[in-house]
Amino acid sequence: MKIVVAPDSFKGSLTAPEACRAITAGLRRTGLNVEIVNIPMADGGEGTVNALVSSTNGTIVHTDVTGPLGEEVEAYFGILGDAGVSPTQTAVIEMAAAAGLPMIPPKKRNPLHTTTYGVGQLICAALDRDCKNFIIGIGGSATNDCGTGMGQALGVKFFDRRGELIRRPLTGERMGMVYSVNTEGLPRQISQCQFAVACDVNNPLLGPQGATFVYGPQKGADKQALLLLETNMTHIIEIIENTLGRNYRDVPGAGAAGGLGAGLMAFTRARLERGIDIVMRYSRFSQRIKDADLVITGEGRIDGSTVYGKTISGIAAAAQEQSIPVIALAGSLGPGAEKVREIGIKYVYALREGTVTAEQAMKNGATLLADRAETALKRFCQIQ
Repeated sequence: MKIVVAPDSFKGSLTAPEACRAITAGLRRTGLNVEIVNIPMADGGEGTVNALVSSTNGTIVHTDVTGPLGEEVEAYFGILGDAGVSPTQTAVIEMAAAAGLPMIPPKKRNPLHTTTYGVGQLICAALDRDCKNFIIGIGGSATNDCGTGMGQALGVKFFDRRGELIRRPLTGERMGMVYSVNTEGLPRQISQCQFAVACDVNNPLLGPQGATFVYGPQKGADKQALLLLETNMTHIIEIIENTLGRNYRDVPGAGAAGGLGAGLMAFTRARLERGIDIVMRYSRFSQRIKDADLVITGEGRIDGSTVYGKTISGIAAAAQEQSIPVIALAGSLGPGAEKVREIGIKYVYALREGTVTAEQAMKNGATLLADRAETALKRFCQIQ
């Protein structure tokens, strides 16, 4: 029996590779003769680097960059290994490794003062290692600078009203200083690279559903800051669009990560895609599940929203195309969890059963996950 183990992370408890190991341990305990293929998964957010590096036998690269508040921080990115879909080097970057909200203490959070400069530095570091393909996850942002800080690090030049080059990393506040932009300083190899941006939101850049008003408050912006940020965002995108002759503000996802979606489209010609689609493509998921008898997936919580573009929904769709049954393991079940049966999930098992509390489930995630995997496989074989 061939079983593919493809969980997302169980946030706060287990990474996707750790979840793979726990599930595998439980399957082995059954004593059944099984071939197990581990494919750690992610949806483009936190854990994407570790999942893709692990599933392709890649490497993690550590490097110092400018953090969200302008300080030097240690960040990282991944280079995919032998299971990648491209013959050229592929880098996988999480913007949150250089400009994530958790990097800033709650009392210091204010998107007027944060920058994506370090994200551009990560891209440059990957370019220096001859990477030609880029996967960039843009969840967890602390920023609202339309990706201008990233652009600076890549070589885009921004000038103030006196025509002087702005050298300090651009922030939500400093965007208002810009009066012209020049992209001639971008590295030549950028035009030869492919950028796939994992983006699971459809927000435009501006307006009530845009980057500032939807996500600014959770990044620390008060009402006054929101108004200034929206003014500055409108100002900067007009300059960028007039310079490059293209519209970015209305593209679904342009407002993701404080406008980093728009900045990546403008400065790297990136395309925005569902995160799970990117991860499945680069992990060669559909090819690797061929001839499988069962797929086991999972994540921290399954509820009614799971069917809408999350990791499990993508896995279920790929498995259904090949008529492979899917079992899902969850830390907990929320309202609407039964909907996953509509997308092809055959059975669902939760770590939180009986008297198990949320704290116990988080603390003993690996043990409980192994137990549920063992139980799930035994019942599956009896039913089959």
